[in-house]
Amino acid sequence: MYTVAVIVGSLRRDSINRKFAKALARLAQPKLRFNFVEIGDLPLYNDDLWQTPPASVLRLKRDIESADAVLFVTPEYNRSITPALKNALDWGTRPWGKNSWAGKPAAIVGASPGQIGTAAAQAELRSIAPVLDLILMVQPEVYFTMKPGLIDENEVIADGTTREFLEGWADRFAAFIGRVSERDERERRVA
Repeated sequence: MYTVAVIVGSLRRDSINRKFAKALARLAQPKLRFNFVEIGDLPLYNDDLWQTPPASVLRLKRDIESADAVLFVTPEYNRSITPALKNALDWGTRPWGKNSWAGKPAAIVGASPGQIGTAAAQAELRSIAPVLDLILMVQPEVYFTMKPGLIDENEVIADGTTREFLEGWADRFAAFIGRVSERDERERRVA
């Protein structure tokens, strides 16, 4: 079973993206174990803080580094990712030479009540991912349109067709993580 660091871009207690991520976590078991990473307590990025790094930043970096992969679950704010998510991305890349994201297999999903289901935010995050040195799974894409009753009170996807699609996504993500891990292991043996 692979451990996935889950970064939910919304800080809202009743976030539909958090609800969606929890439903995905249920679906992905036993192939994937989701570890939800807290980003709401990170200070705004300031390079001066590296003199005495905040505990929340060190925890973020540990959580990312100890995971086999990363899943970004992003809402869309003004056709972009959230400030909280961008802040977490920046903290994870520093200090210079200690990029916690480097070489991690990653995927991006998002939920919205609108029809385009976070497509613009995901495109923005996809444009940032190579700079972070993430290895991104780009298919299948998940632009989740949240409708009442689609996820029940037990965080279960209630619609069978949607559940089947998302189970297929989880299978593909697990296989992707395995391929990236195997490739990395072969490269280490050759080096």
